[in-house]
Amino acid sequence: MPSGLLSHRAIVDAACLTPWGDEASGLPGAASQELPPIVGFAISRFGPLVHAVATACLGPTGAPDNHVGRYGAGTAIVLATMYGDAVTVDTATQWAVAGNLSNPLLFFQSVSTSILSHLTRRYGIHGPLTCISAIHDPAGDALRVADALLDDLELHQVLVIGVETKPNERVCRVSELAAADGWGSRLPAGDAAAALLLRRIETDTGVARLTLSETSPGSASGGSGEPVRSLGWLSNFMALCADAGTRRHETYTYKLSL
Repeated sequence: MPSGLLSHRAIVDAACLTPWGDEASGLPGAASQELPPIVGFAISRFGPLVHAVATACLGPTGAPDNHVGRYGAGTAIVLATMYGDAVTVDTATQWAVAGNLSNPLLFFQSVSTSILSHLTRRYGIHGPLTCISAIHDPAGDALRVADALLDDLELHQVLVIGVETKPNERVCRVSELAAADGWGSRLPAGDAAAALLLRRIETDTGVARLTLSETSPGSASGGSGEPVRSLGWLSNFMALCADAGTRRHETYTYKLSL
């Protein structure tokens, strides 16, 4: 295998979602209307974003042709986010500082994997759930984790999700301090999420191929659309998902940070 080349995986499906309204103009995955609410997930758009992009990638629950089907036990999910559900976390903190009683719903919702548990119940997914937060290339690190999980022959597929909500005041300040110290990644200007369903390449897979390499940091190529800078660290991953979701090409390359 050539130096810097990690592995090949099969792309089963992909989806991406960006804000709705004027802010979404010209962005991949622009929604025509605001996302429907998810029972148990209030205040923040984090949960609805993850739910919407995962459902778009996997297919409707209960549909005979969705991508989970009989592979519930062999499906894993990897979620990448730098700050998680910052809106819910900060709301809970502000309530506590103001002397109000804590709201159990906010505690539940503030855990980034809570929405993944909701998805597993709906789809009958029983594989491992992983949530990562990284500094330089969260999407690339999530793809590394997915690649490693697919070496487990008991797993059939891995759903990789990258998500970030519009930065609030605290997140913006933390990001500024991190940048001043020479670390951290650019944040999306608004809500953004993308999902990519990967499997091992087999003779009857019949889908697009993704090559993971370590040639240069954080970029996507081989037919993927142009990254949009306003999408921050998600730009390359969303460009890949936007293009792969159209099934216009047979091969893609995602270049991971060294």
